[in-house]
Formats: sequence, structure tokens, C-alpha cells
Amino acid sequence: MRMLITFMAALAISTICFSQEPAKIKKVDITYTQPSSGAAMFKQYCAACHGADGKGTGPAASALKKAPADLTLLSKKNNGKYPTLQVQSFIRGDSAAAAHGTRDMPMWGDIFHSVSAGEDVVTLRVSNLNDYIKGLQVQ
Repeated sequence: MRMLITFMAALAISTICFSQEPAKIKKVDITYTQPSSGAAMFKQYCAACHGADGKGTGPAASALKKAPADLTLLSKKNNGKYPTLQVQSFIRGDSAAAAHGTRDMPMWGDIFHSVSAGEDVVTLRVSNLNDYIKGLQVQ
């Protein structure tokens, strides 16, 4: 399980080697962030794929089979209402977009369990990360 968690974390927080060859993902261990900071978690765990601006254009995006979601459009695609429960569920790994095939995005609930001291901290992490993503929404 630890190996799987390390691989998934490496995928999301990787550095891409830019060259003529196909993009490569550098595998790294997960880095601890404060559960109270949605911005720090986003930067550490999400920005490699989703980009610092959340638009899906992070440096690791080109290495994925499916382009990362533009997280700034979640409300717009949901009739102007931010889909809080769906995003929380997706972050945790409780749900997947079945219509889109397998998910490349790590199941952060499992990863957050590995760096957190209990379910309450995992819930705090998911909530704060979700709140940060909610703040990225375009009007």
C-alpha cells in the first residue's frame, strides 16, 4: 500500500523533464503540509497536474493519458453552484468519473491518511483543500 501511495503522490507532485522525448515523471515521496492550509496543500499535491491557477495546465499534465480538469470551471459547469460534496468525494477517492474511464488522479484520502493523525485531520485536509478550490472558481 505504501508503494502505491508513493507512486500516486509522485504522479501528482512530480517534476517533468522537458525534452524531445515523451514527458517523464520523477517519482518523489509525499511531503507533509499543514492540514489547515488549503493553498499549501493545493500547491504541493495538486498544482503539478492542475497548475498553480487550477486550469489543468501543470507541468505534469502532458504526461497524463487524460488532461487534468480545469478546476476553475466546476461551478460554471454545475449551473453556477459549486459542487462541494462531489469535489470532496472525488478528492477522497470515494467516487470516480466512471464515464471518463479510469482516474489518473491520486486518491488523496488514502494519501492524507498516511500523513495525518486520524480521520478528523483527513476530513480537515479535504475540507480546506475543497474550500481553496472553491475560491478558484471563475464568475
